[in-house]
Amino acid sequence: MRLGIDLGGTKIEIIALDNDGETLLRKRIKTPQGDYKGTLQAIIDLIEYTEKHTGQKGSVGIGTPGSISPMTGFMRNSNSTCLNGKPFVQDLQNQLQREIRISNDANCFALSEAVDGVAKGASVVFGVIIGTGVGGGIVINQQPLMGVNAIAGEWGHNPLPWATQDEQQGYDCYCGQQGCIETFLSGTGLERHYQKETGQQHSAKEVVEMSEQGNAICSQLLSDYEERLAKALAHVINILDPDVIVLGGGMSNVNRLYENVPKKWEKYVFSDVVMTRLVAAKYGDSSGVRGAAWLW
Repeated sequence: MRLGIDLGGTKIEIIALDNDGETLLRKRIKTPQGDYKGTLQAIIDLIEYTEKHTGQKGSVGIGTPGSISPMTGFMRNSNSTCLNGKPFVQDLQNQLQREIRISNDANCFALSEAVDGVAKGASVVFGVIIGTGVGGGIVINQQPLMGVNAIAGEWGHNPLPWATQDEQQGYDCYCGQQGCIETFLSGTGLERHYQKETGQQHSAKEVVEMSEQGNAICSQLLSDYEERLAKALAHVINILDPDVIVLGGGMSNVNRLYENVPKKWEKYVFSDVVMTRLVAAKYGDSSGVRGAAWLW
């Protein structure tokens, strides 16, 4: 049995999978806000509950927006900020008396889709989360690529390639840089673009809906979004040449992306043919917790 845990800022979810990927049990609880010891105990309680109710002991994988610093061994960049700077893995392993594996949420997302999701059987998979932020994960032969700095796949904090004059000015990013892909392609980025053009505020979902209803400004904004996504993904294709690119997160629900973006990325890819497939995730919001289980 494989146990996967999705450790988020507001909720912690556990899933138990058998060897065929079938769900044996699933449970979700609230994350103890700002409580490091409480978060550790909540994870331990979920594991004990799951193993008691399934009658089996499982391997443990954890997915989190943060990662382990190769220099310190401590957590960094987690949205559960009480974990940052703490020996999270060591503390959890000491209390559980077993090894755990941990990876960021984008890696887990990509791994889930590569193992038994929409990209099953593909050699190289690039998983993209485009929601409030922009993240990416790389899976090669069903193994997540971590990288020596534990940042493989962090395409959201590279500059938008082939930027137009307007795009070159860019927006400030929380990472301290300017003009990052995340500032253009996140749902927040689309909302900012709409506000810049109209002076009004609407959610990314509302902008998409207005486009579908025939709003000319929103339709143009989505066309601009598609062009930027095409450029950003073409850059990845030129470096990684993946078999499949899988989209997740809120913006992945925009159906027109899957037809329009591949048409637009052709002129940026350094090849006479682009065989990379752009697809929506099979497991959607469940990919993260399933991918954590598949870390084993």
